[in-house]
Amino acid sequence: MNAPAPTLGTLAADHAWQDGVARHGEAEWRARVDLAACYRLVARLGLDDLIYNHISLRVPGTEGQFLINPYGLLFEEITASSLVRIDVHGRKLCDSPHEVNVAGFVIHSAIHQGRADAACVLHTHSDASIAVSAQEQGLLPLSQFAMRFYRRQAFHAYEGVVLDLDEQQRLVAHLGQHPVMLLRHHGLLTVGRTPGEAFMLLYYFERAARVQLAMQAAAAGAPGPLLIPPHDVCEKAARQFWQNEGDILIPGEREWPAFIRQLDRVDPSYRS
Repeated sequence: MNAPAPTLGTLAADHAWQDGVARHGEAEWRARVDLAACYRLVARLGLDDLIYNHISLRVPGTEGQFLINPYGLLFEEITASSLVRIDVHGRKLCDSPHEVNVAGFVIHSAIHQGRADAACVLHTHSDASIAVSAQEQGLLPLSQFAMRFYRRQAFHAYEGVVLDLDEQQRLVAHLGQHPVMLLRHHGLLTVGRTPGEAFMLLYYFERAARVQLAMQAAAAGAPGPLLIPPHDVCEKAARQFWQNEGDILIPGEREWPAFIRQLDRVDPSYRS
């Protein structure tokens, strides 16, 4: 699921890859390229929030170290080399002129320590996810997009800007083993084994949230309530997604390479 080594046919791209591998090692450089691509793709979907929000990725072969965005850069400006390497205590482990968002450190260090499978942690403030986060039941099973998350979404109550370290234990406890968590009145958090998986969970949740809001708006003046499929049907659909039944694969297995090809056609500068 990692992005392949660049084959752009230009000396600049080849040099960037070789230089990145020389400075960081091949495993970390591949991780940096994948994570930079994730930032760019979130921006292309319009789900970023100026210089805020954050996506992190564990540094392969290390304990308690991860890559995160430099505070002050837009998602559309992120490159593989600009990412900041820090540890779970917030200490910078690379030569970078940039600092790291405190809230980003608090949230991401907590999840990376609390979930062994959370190689990539993605947090956004999209309008649709915030709107749904303020609804008691969060995302409702109103579309096939939403079925993936049926009874598989966590909730974390709003406690203010996430600056206090004592909130970390509650973030981890509330997330549990769920793939996504709605931060009430705040946004969405997804976790994945790869940037591709975390990104696709964001994509499908966002689609489901937008559909839900559209349905609720359309039904506001309707004579009856929205129809929700029976529990057994919703659970069956969720199980089909998470057990990869039929030809269903892990989120990102098919989609991520296609997104990477699209990004390389439009703007491959994320690889630098």
